[in-house]
Amino acid sequence: MQGRIAQIGLGTLLALGSCGFHPLYAPSGTTNAALSGVYVDVIGNRNGQLLRQALQERLDGTGDGTKKYQLSVTYTVHTEGLGIQSDNSSNRTRIIGSAAWTLRQPGAVTTKVTSGTASSVDGNNVIDAQFFYSDLASGAIDARMGQALADQIVQALAMYFRTHPDRA
Repeated sequence: MQGRIAQIGLGTLLALGSCGFHPLYAPSGTTNAALSGVYVDVIGNRNGQLLRQALQERLDGTGDGTKKYQLSVTYTVHTEGLGIQSDNSSNRTRIIGSAAWTLRQPGAVTTKVTSGTASSVDGNNVIDAQFFYSDLASGAIDARMGQALADQIVQALAMYFRTHPDRA
């Protein structure tokens, strides 16, 4: 039975290769070179710092310092109260993060290359008299949201460079 599963897995991998499938982040591909050439502008407030750090981790690549593109991100966070109690308090909060991004090619005249949006939703339980728990939970939510938004933005950039090899 184990051998049969291995054969099916190998057959699937071979079929994917024959239909043109290849990893988005190929180690020697032009996509990685293009991604490492993206400079991320400063994003305001603590949430923006976390998002910028996550983007830099994913985009740095070789870290050779040559930056061909500039990525600007506008990051907003909204909260909604859920589980409304009879005294109008809520016992759960939904946090929605939205990032509108624009990739530009700086020069004498800055030209817009591509743009898009990313969003992430998370939640937090509000517990009475648990200030430290709430503070730790909101910090963890901010970090998770920054990671999720960075993943979406980098994936969109990688797809753009993959479909426009002349830009990479």
